[in-house]
Amino acid sequence: MANILAVDDSASMRQMVVFTLKGAGHQVAEAKDGQEALGLAKSQKFDLVLTDVNMPRMDGISLARELRALPAFKFVPILMLTTEAGLNKKQEGRAAGATGWIVKPFNPEQLLATIKKVMG
Repeated sequence: MANILAVDDSASMRQMVVFTLKGAGHQVAEAKDGQEALGLAKSQKFDLVLTDVNMPRMDGISLARELRALPAFKFVPILMLTTEAGLNKKQEGRAAGATGWIVKPFNPEQLLATIKKVMG
């Protein structure tokens, strides 16, 4: 199964995401903001990054941009899991390198199906 980096400043949201992903057999590392996630990404290999957009220190769109600048993350799927549903934010996310967009609250089956789809 996949090694996934879950990034969200909400501990309860991270908990739900981790529960869903581990239940499906994935390994999960957690970060509470983009800066912490970037540090983990520079020291470990991940098959997918699942990140919130609105976070302190570094938001998800900046994180996507920073990850795409790293050779190891050029082709790693980056999914945004956020309350942001506006077209402008989605376009900004895509421009930064986001692979997909899931709006909170999320449906666990939909999340797992989206992960499966983007990972091929």
